[in-house]
Parts: sequence; structure tokens; C-alpha cells
Amino acid sequence: MAIKKKFIDVEIPALGESMPVLGAEETLAGRTIKLDLSRKLRGRGLEAVFTIMNKDGKLVAYPKSLILMRSYVQRMMRKRISYVEDSFTTTCKDVKITMKPFLITRKKVSRAIRNNLRRTAREFLLEYVKDKTYMDIAMAILSNDLQKEMHPKLKKVYPLSMCEIRVLETTELAKADLTIKQREVKQVAKAETQELTQAEEIELHLKKKAEAQQSHTSGEETAAKEAEAAKAEEVKTEEKPKKAKKEAQQSHTLGEKKVKSEKESA
Repeated sequence: MAIKKKFIDVEIPALGESMPVLGAEETLAGRTIKLDLSRKLRGRGLEAVFTIMNKDGKLVAYPKSLILMRSYVQRMMRKRISYVEDSFTTTCKDVKITMKPFLITRKKVSRAIRNNLRRTAREFLLEYVKDKTYMDIAMAILSNDLQKEMHPKLKKVYPLSMCEIRVLETTELAKADLTIKQREVKQVAKAETQELTQAEEIELHLKKKAEAQQSHTSGEETAAKEAEAAKAEEVKTEEKPKKAKKEAQQSHTLGEKKVKSEKESA
């Protein structure tokens, strides 16, 4: 007998929401959901893969991997910059995880600086994850807290225009402590509504630059128009005395003719 499929609500605690998934309760457990979180994270191109688990008769989805989209990374690339990648596997408080940091420098830099950035990022991340659970790390990446904490350490080596975790994943999700602290969920909600992501900062910078160029151009046009108006006014001012003198001469000539005609008639 065929299993009847229907839309079933699956809770996603990491996002603080639930979503309908087509299937049967018996078959949904163990399946994965792939979600594009770009809209939720205000332009930050993050793709998340969630694994559905059955917890006390309730279907709940937890993040198995968080991956930055290729298109988002390409959009952040610019000419005359350098990028730094790394990949390593380590053990956090509960399970083994794979992390791949991704950095973009403001200018093109030497190999020595790139190696220094790679080494500093790895040391920071290894120290950061050793006393945190997998879910703590995943929530810190979603809320951008991990990146914001790592960025000041790296900019001492060289200024960065982008500091991200390109990949976070685990193959041992079933062993992980899946408890999510309420405070962290609130931080994700705050990040969705208030924080500007690095992508938005770059776009805002470009927008301000374009507006500045436009205002500069319009300022030059206004100055040119004002200069032309001032020149026209100056020409007009110079012509005014000439016109008055000409009128005076004409009136004097008419007066002489009138006097002459009166004498002749007398």
C-alpha cells in the first residue's frame, strides 16, 4: 500500500521558525532540507543543509552544514586584491567538524602575509571551538558573531574587506549536543533586523561613492551655470551705461532741433 504524502510542519530551532515539508512522518526522519538563507540574513549568501530528526514524536531539523554560495563569493571579489583560503578538521566540545575560513584583503599582498593570515585564522578558530558545542558554533556563524570576533585579530596582520567561514559541516550530527541557547536565537533575530552584513557594507560604500561622484558632477555643472549667469550679468551691467548715454545724446539732439525750430518760427 502506497504511503499517503502530505505537508508536515518541521521545526527549525536554529532559525526560530517552522516550515511545511511534503512527505510522511515515517519517512521524513533522516531526510535533508537545503535552504537559501540570503533573504533571511540580509544579502549574505549562505546555504544551509538541515537534517530532519524525530525528537519525542516531533520532527525537528538541525543544521548539518553551512556553506557560502559560490555566486556570493564571486560578487565579493575585486581587482587588485588577494584572497586566503584554508581547510581543516578539528574536534569541538562534542563532535568532529570541518571548517574552511575565507578572507579577502583590501589590496594585493605577498605570499608571506597570506600565510600569516591563514595561520592566525586557524589558531584563532582552533582555540575558539575547543570549548564550544557544534550548535554553538553554527549559531555563532549564523548570527555573524564568530566572524566579528575573528576580524579584529586578523586586521592586525593586514586590513580585510571580508572575513567569513566558507564551510562548516559535520558527519556526526547524531552525536552532537543539539541544545540551542535562547540567547543565541535572539542574537540571530537581531542580526536579521539590525546588523549590516559585510556584503551590505560594500554595497553601501559603492552606493555612497556613486552618489558622491554624482553630486560632484552636479556641483561642477551648477558652478558652470553660475559662472555663465555672472558673466551675462556683467555684460548687461556694462551695456546699461552705454544705453543711458545714447538716450541722453538722443534727447539732447531733439532739444536742439526744437530750439532751432522755435527760433525760425519767431
